[in-house]
Amino acid sequence: MTEYIPPIIDMNFLIRDVLDLNSIVALPGYQEATPDLVAAVLEEAARYFSEVIAPTNQSADGEGCRVENKRVITAPSLDDLYEGYKNAGWPALTGDIDYEGQGLPHLLGVAVDEMFQSANLGFSLLPLLTSGVITALHKFGSAEQKSLYLPKLISGEWSGTMNLTEAQAGSDLAAVRCKAVPSGDHYLISGQKIFITWGDHGYCDNIVHLVLARTPDAPEGVRGISLFVVPKYLVDENGKIGARNDAYPVSVEHKLGIHASPTCVMSFGEEGGAHGYLVGEENKGLTYMFAMMNHARLAVGLQGVSVGERAYQQAVNFAREREQGSVPGEPGKATIIQYPDVRRMLMLMKSLTEAGRALSYSALAHWDHATHEVDDGIGAYHQRRVDILTPLVKGWCTEIGNEVAYLGVQVHGGMGFVEETGAAQYMRDVRIGPIYEGTNGIQAMDLIGRKLLRDGGAAARELLADLRLTLPDTGELAEQTNAVAASIDACEQTIELLLSRAATKPDFAGAVAFNTLLLFGTTAAASLMLKSASVAQQQLHEGAGNTAFLNTKIKTVRFFIEQVLPRTDTYLRIIKSGDHATMALTVDDF
Repeated sequence: MTEYIPPIIDMNFLIRDVLDLNSIVALPGYQEATPDLVAAVLEEAARYFSEVIAPTNQSADGEGCRVENKRVITAPSLDDLYEGYKNAGWPALTGDIDYEGQGLPHLLGVAVDEMFQSANLGFSLLPLLTSGVITALHKFGSAEQKSLYLPKLISGEWSGTMNLTEAQAGSDLAAVRCKAVPSGDHYLISGQKIFITWGDHGYCDNIVHLVLARTPDAPEGVRGISLFVVPKYLVDENGKIGARNDAYPVSVEHKLGIHASPTCVMSFGEEGGAHGYLVGEENKGLTYMFAMMNHARLAVGLQGVSVGERAYQQAVNFAREREQGSVPGEPGKATIIQYPDVRRMLMLMKSLTEAGRALSYSALAHWDHATHEVDDGIGAYHQRRVDILTPLVKGWCTEIGNEVAYLGVQVHGGMGFVEETGAAQYMRDVRIGPIYEGTNGIQAMDLIGRKLLRDGGAAARELLADLRLTLPDTGELAEQTNAVAASIDACEQTIELLLSRAATKPDFAGAVAFNTLLLFGTTAAASLMLKSASVAQQQLHEGAGNTAFLNTKIKTVRFFIEQVLPRTDTYLRIIKSGDHATMALTVDDF
């Protein structure tokens, strides 16, 4: 497996110059996040995750994890790593300073998260789920819950999990049956949850489970779901750990990938009932859940970028070393990177990964503005942008992550199909991305139902109008500008098609949703790539920056717009064809 070298030049360029770090530094609470500090944090993160975490990726994958005596035994390669990660302060990087966090921008945090995910995706899921718990408690928890749990979660002393689905429910949370019965100052939780990432481990003093359950008189369906804090160990009002709670892992799933991450079946209440504490109000758990889910969806989209980056680095190094055949006019054996078709695959891998990085990071830049702007109107504008970008980041970036990892195996040829090179692990690991935290089909329906149709397309048109404003007017990028503008036109046509057909044709929205997501995701990513090229070109004219990097960025953007962006023409053609062919067969015809 190739050594991982974090792409901090591209990260810094994207954060500082393309996404305008200075505008975020100007926000209240972010004044200390100067470009020099951001660069220093990125450099230290690159050193830490490449030297300490990345070497464990392949060994931890082979070791896996298991349940013994009602506790999870984790991969030995990870022993002692979490303690060092916590002591270095990485979990608290973007945490609220009121709860002992460092209060740095999420735009910086997303770059650090990318490095962690690239270094060892399975291990990185431990703090990822904790972040979702922090988000939910920070927004909906009581003052007592915040003071009790948030400092420990933000510091990394305790970890968190999200316990949502059950065996009979899947993505249909209306079918959740887990029970919560009032008992004095708490509830007794009973039932089983499945697919609980890092549901148990021994790296932290406590694990804070957030559990969806139904109270005795709750209405049926999603309106009857409540959210509860269920700690692994009970704690008193001062945070002192007490008795073991009745919440245990039953088993871990045997998965296609992310073997270092224990995906648990969790049992609550087998010995009388697990003590749980209501978050917010009864029967509003679905609303609270989405605070966790939306944070997690952005993080999962980033996983497509993170694994894609490492798969790309692996493929490039292999292509530089692998000798095969000869090239006309060149003496001796050729390395396969000299062949045009291999170059095609590598350029696809590189450009898709950089486009996904730009799209993911842009969502977190808007997140920073949405949460720190003083003007409520400006904050609401950025929140609308976060809302519409979330399904695009989760859906599009995980799809391209799979494409990049697939290409990585192909570049290796037969050596990619065996485990020793490590290329296959990236393809196995990233495959979960389009599935969990809401499948990409669900993301596509969320985009259409909640983001395009609900407000008559207003938020989507606002996004597209802003993308037009970023198009450069320079003649040097005129051809690329025209191509992106045409893709924006295609998005606008799609909005009109949805508004005109969805109301009268019940299957239309569902049939075209996925291609709509790909159309909007590709278009948004292309506009950000074009902006990157424009900034790079300006810096070259000014004699600023790393000349080699800037020239490479411009060439990579041109490849993306010439070789990837034309896919949007096909997406629009499919959308225009509607639902007829998709729904032509009856259920019995399959």
